[in-house]
Amino acid sequence: MQTLTLTAANCPDRVARITPPVVLAPMAGITDLPFRRVVARFGAGLVVSEMVASQEMAQEKPSVRARARAELGLGDARTAVQLAGREAYWMAEAARIAADGGAEIIDINMGCPAKKVVGGASGSALMREPDHALRLIEAVVGAVDVPVTLKTRLGWDDACRNAPDLARRAVGAGVAMVTIHGRTRCQFYKGAADWAAIADVVHAVPVPVLANGDIRSAADARAALLASGAAGVMIGRGAQGRPWLPAQVAAALQGLPLPRAPEGAALVDLVAAHYQDMLGFYGRDLGLRVARKHLGWYADAAGGTPALRRALQTATDPAQVLRLLPDALSPEPTVVAA
Repeated sequence: MQTLTLTAANCPDRVARITPPVVLAPMAGITDLPFRRVVARFGAGLVVSEMVASQEMAQEKPSVRARARAELGLGDARTAVQLAGREAYWMAEAARIAADGGAEIIDINMGCPAKKVVGGASGSALMREPDHALRLIEAVVGAVDVPVTLKTRLGWDDACRNAPDLARRAVGAGVAMVTIHGRTRCQFYKGAADWAAIADVVHAVPVPVLANGDIRSAADARAALLASGAAGVMIGRGAQGRPWLPAQVAAALQGLPLPRAPEGAALVDLVAAHYQDMLGFYGRDLGLRVARKHLGWYADAAGGTPALRRALQTATDPAQVLRLLPDALSPEPTVVAA
């Protein structure tokens, strides 16, 4: 697979390279710093932060912004920050803060289908207002000297599949890469992602396009690339409980031996380290709650029993969670949860 080179519109000497072109998608409440670091260690070409509300980020007190920058891991290699919002001023200000803090790439969210986001006329709601969407893109591109990318869906609904036109206008404004989730907003996550429809965007723009949606294996990635003609893939829900998946997909697409998924003691060590990182990142009480979904996904991926999965997710003592991990992550546990 090729290396994707993204050039900053305002600074041609400022480039970001994505090798391999297999990217971890931004997912609210999931792709926090601890999870992104696990995925990055396995070898994803790029990891993207959870969506950040631009106005909130820009208006916070300096001390709060400093903590937010640290929590975003802006100094980490191969990291992009995704911004959402509706006001050009705040989008530009947040982009400056993120870029000044070390973000290699700024990604603009125009694809989130969540009612809370769309209700604020942000995310995929902007696909219904392409002129306003373009003003936001121009503001962000004009504010920073790092590459700016855009993530959208195919359109708002089947009557408004305007991703090719929006992508063309975005690239004209300086966007260096476009990612398309192969569904409309009104589909949410129902049905199957339409990878073939992404080809219309690929043909519309001269910059790299990533295919996103329903990529849960190397076979899915190959099929998505074949159908869309995209330059790479973005993996979201498929990496839940399997942070090694982007690296496996990248190896398969390059014809390299697949890194083995951790099993047994190696898997326990990985999950224990991720769990303890979450507790350190969020603090004990919040960390216990945030970790539950990740522990459940790990147990599901490992083929653990429902009883042990529940035990992991309801334990209120970190030491108890660590004791349960060897059996909860085994397809043939030797101990049955009480």
